[in-house]
Amino acid sequence: VFIFISDFSKAMSQAGTSQFQEVIRQELEYSMKVELDKILATATSNELEHTKKDLEGFKKLFHRFLQEKGPSVDWGKIQRPPEDSIQPYEKIKARGLPDNIASVLNKLVVVKLNGGLGTSMGCKGPKSLIGVRNENTFLDLTVQQIEHLNKSYNTDVPLVLMNSFNTDDDTKKILQKYSHSRVKIYTFNQSRYPRINKETLLPIAKDVSYSGENTECWYPPGHGDIYASFYNSGLLDNLIGEGKEYIFVSNIDNLGATVDLYILNHLMNPPNGKRCEFVMEVTNKTRADVKGGTLTQYENKLRLVEIAQVPKAHVDEFKSVSKFKIFNTNNLWIALSAIKRLQEKNAIDMEIIVNPKTLDGGLNVIQLETAVGAAIKSFENSLGINVPRSRFLPVKTTSDLLLVMSNLYSLNAGSLTMSEKREFPTVPLVKLGSSFTKVQDYLRRFESIPDMLELDHLTVSGDVTFGKNVSLKGTVIIIANHGDRIDIPAGALLENKIVSGNLRILDH
Repeated sequence: VFIFISDFSKAMSQAGTSQFQEVIRQELEYSMKVELDKILATATSNELEHTKKDLEGFKKLFHRFLQEKGPSVDWGKIQRPPEDSIQPYEKIKARGLPDNIASVLNKLVVVKLNGGLGTSMGCKGPKSLIGVRNENTFLDLTVQQIEHLNKSYNTDVPLVLMNSFNTDDDTKKILQKYSHSRVKIYTFNQSRYPRINKETLLPIAKDVSYSGENTECWYPPGHGDIYASFYNSGLLDNLIGEGKEYIFVSNIDNLGATVDLYILNHLMNPPNGKRCEFVMEVTNKTRADVKGGTLTQYENKLRLVEIAQVPKAHVDEFKSVSKFKIFNTNNLWIALSAIKRLQEKNAIDMEIIVNPKTLDGGLNVIQLETAVGAAIKSFENSLGINVPRSRFLPVKTTSDLLLVMSNLYSLNAGSLTMSEKREFPTVPLVKLGSSFTKVQDYLRRFESIPDMLELDHLTVSGDVTFGKNVSLKGTVIIIANHGDRIDIPAGALLENKIVSGNLRILDH
């Protein structure tokens, strides 16, 4: 009897706790609704429609955020994907290409995720407008690639840019320069959501404006927002009406993400006759990629698992290169009709990423985001394709920028390819110190980009500058201690060298 009573009281107290939590949840949702209504009341008639859509989308996300607690994967259910669910690229390529590749290409739309700013590299404005190679920006290279495709095959592959409220104005101004290129360019904006005060869980915005002191009140909610905002913009329906069937989505700063005809052919002419609605390009992990999201089998579906969803006890296992061998490149091929179907049923399920931020004034806020690849489990007949590393060439830092500006790559019609003179298929590991973080500082420190064809590893720290025509080979480590400066002289060859101390080359 005693056992029964103690169990009963435990059950009662648990019921009490869950009831109490439910009351708290309802109060938070009500308070949020009141605040959002106040914000909406400040919108002009021009802003009303899209602000309403944005805030509705945010409300759904906030509701889910309150319902879900802790990492959203049950580690015990994670399995390795079945063999045939991740195909090697070589097998896809071995099928060759049909004679009518132009008609296949005409079913494609290229979408670039263009919501990011260049702040991490010390630049103002959209990241896509940073010069990466011979004065060409990320956007220039993208347009050149698609123009080359359209000219080569006499096709009409359009480019769609998903901008954010941070990048839209600057991007639209620059698009005028492509008005004579052979690429139709469309843009749509991702949603604009209010940042939430971490303590009160209420929005910090008081009205709809997002300029001046209000810039920090709003944020674009991650690239998972593509499905809703693409659909809401009307562009999805227009493209379906034009006979387009697939989008190829990638980050605009991934210079390896070019249209691949073999993958496109595999989608349009599947060997088993059953079309995939969603293809994710994955590539083999190296030690540098241990934090990348990986594809797993979960409840009989392919599922993307990100490090933020992994219970703390299993993080090391998740990072293991031997257990989880691949990671998501965020190069995705998705059927337009499937996006429309799932969006209309409200059936796209993506885990919430809670991104904590500290604003300039010291206020702690959270922003609720989603990731585009997480929707893979909502689509039918999904597939992973294990592609060569060359399809993943992101430029996130000036260390990455140094690689793509160097003679390791040659540029042809907007596409970068690894130089044939490089003897290894992998790129060198480059770590530039904090003196190189901002693009303008980085450019000032190189009179010309060094010859890096035979480089394995480069570490540079402190106040270091490079003269013209420097060659770097093997492992090179250059460290200027605090207060010292090292000038690498023009024409210098550094092979397996450690340089430290003070080395000034004075003009005379």
